[in-house]
Amino acid sequence: MLFFSFFKTLVDHEVTVELKNDISIRGTLKSVDQFLNIKLDDISVVDEVKYPHMSSCKNVFIRGSVVRYIHLPAAAVDTALLEDATRREAAQASARAKQS
Repeated sequence: MLFFSFFKTLVDHEVTVELKNDISIRGTLKSVDQFLNIKLDDISVVDEVKYPHMSSCKNVFIRGSVVRYIHLPAAAVDTALLEDATRREAAQASARAKQS
């Protein structure tokens, strides 16, 4: 759940989503769910010459299972907050493992 919460903080930021079929789509993140399904507005395709059919699209819904990478703007990532959340999640997992 950590990553789902993290992506929710990036709503209204510009991201680039690289798909498993090698298309990279840049746009404004409008929503994301726990399955990494993504809605982007105001999109552009990174390699528009290779995928001209995508130039007419302005908004897309991307199923999480086809996402390879999500490229984030460095300025939008609060690394201290992310590191703290990761430590807490690891500590909780460790505590659960010791109880078993």
